[in-house]
Amino acid sequence: MSHQHHPLQGASWMLTAGLAFALVNSLAQYLSMYFHLPSTTVALIQYFIALIAIFPWLRSLGLRNALKTDHFGMHCFRVFLSVIGIQLWLWALAYPVPIWQGIALLMTSPLFATIGSGLLLKEKVGTARWIATLTGFIGAMIILEPWSDEFNWATLLPVGAAFFWASYSLMVKKMSAYDSPTTMVVYLLILITPFNIFLALPDFTMPSAPMTWGLLIAAGVLTALAQWAIAKAYAVADASFVQPFDHAKLPLNVLAGWVVFGWAPPGRLWLGAAIIIGSVAFITQWENKKRSKAVA
Repeated sequence: MSHQHHPLQGASWMLTAGLAFALVNSLAQYLSMYFHLPSTTVALIQYFIALIAIFPWLRSLGLRNALKTDHFGMHCFRVFLSVIGIQLWLWALAYPVPIWQGIALLMTSPLFATIGSGLLLKEKVGTARWIATLTGFIGAMIILEPWSDEFNWATLLPVGAAFFWASYSLMVKKMSAYDSPTTMVVYLLILITPFNIFLALPDFTMPSAPMTWGLLIAAGVLTALAQWAIAKAYAVADASFVQPFDHAKLPLNVLAGWVVFGWAPPGRLWLGAAIIIGSVAFITQWENKKRSKAVA
């Protein structure tokens, strides 16, 4: 093991990231709903501010060495997948899809990654993992309720975001054979702005009110904090220990949505989310067992 395992620090950093993302989601939704900013404009300014805020950390990683790669095209495609995921997510928040519903559906991302690892990376996906994946999607259906009269196509946007972020994760997995995690982070944060500019241009709206800028700067700084906290969590503790704390983002986002917008989730959220979390936890444990056997 290349680093010491500090469980308390790892959990604290992961929970910090979850709280930061919950605040960012509420800010992004507030900006779209009450200041009528297009979601593409919010994404552009938010991530540009995040890049400025995190730049000192990027420099400390050794920027010149981090930029060395033989797979620039693959990095571009990887970041493009991430940007589409971000745009779909912010579009969902702008619609608005309630945060409790959006976050719960976003948690299907590891399930898409399992399907992709079998179909695209040609990894062996056993029967148990297929059953867990299918069970997870049943949980998503309970939250979506596509059979009810209140079903809205916009609620599928977080599922789309989960799919693109899962595709991004598979690219990271594939590319980790060639490039370091530092190189991955640096290219993600540097390339995200040009993509966001391209997508924001058609309906770009320059914010004018000082409060709008204040909220955008807060969202950008919190985005940088969240990215940094995740990196710190994985640096100080084992990934298998840290990963389950990512599920804390659901109650944190539900709380933020209730405080800011007064949204109280229905009972089906907790049933559906419990099924999704259970299936993701099973797949994560399965992966860890498999990795331990391979190492042994």
